[in-house]
Amino acid sequence: MNTPAEVAPHIFEQHLALQARANVERQHRSGADWFFWIAGLSLINSLMMWLGGGLNFLAGLAITQVMDGIVYSIAEELWLTGNPAVTLVALGLDAFVAGIFVFCGVFARKRYAWSFIIGMIFYALDALLALAFGSYLVFAFHLWALFGLFTGLRALKQLRALPDVAVDLRPNIA
Repeated sequence: MNTPAEVAPHIFEQHLALQARANVERQHRSGADWFFWIAGLSLINSLMMWLGGGLNFLAGLAITQVMDGIVYSIAEELWLTGNPAVTLVALGLDAFVAGIFVFCGVFARKRYAWSFIIGMIFYALDALLALAFGSYLVFAFHLWALFGLFTGLRALKQLRALPDVAVDLRPNIA
């Protein structure tokens, strides 16, 4: 039978492996959660625009702001500014786009690498749109968020490379 001194290194190694896995899983989840932040803050930006608020989050999507601007311009041309139906149409379009990011977030949490990649491509295109409109702070924030998404994707690849670790407190009888 093994002594406690012989068993302790085995338990310590398992503890380190579990701790490393937990850190990588936390990085993965944090990266996936960026999709939900992007979607939620985009919808808040749109709501605030349609309700007349002046506050705007940098994390939102530029495409929803562009769509809101187009719908608002059309509403002005047709003298429909303030019409609740116009607001609902605009918010419906915004919700559709935000839903794409929620979709990516759900599947990123389920550990599908393709969802990270597709979401990052869409967000990179959105960053270019922000840059095209001269929104340099929004563009810079997009880069930071893209780094967060990339960190989640990288953590997912690390998770796949890690062996499954099960805690085994039984002595190693040799």
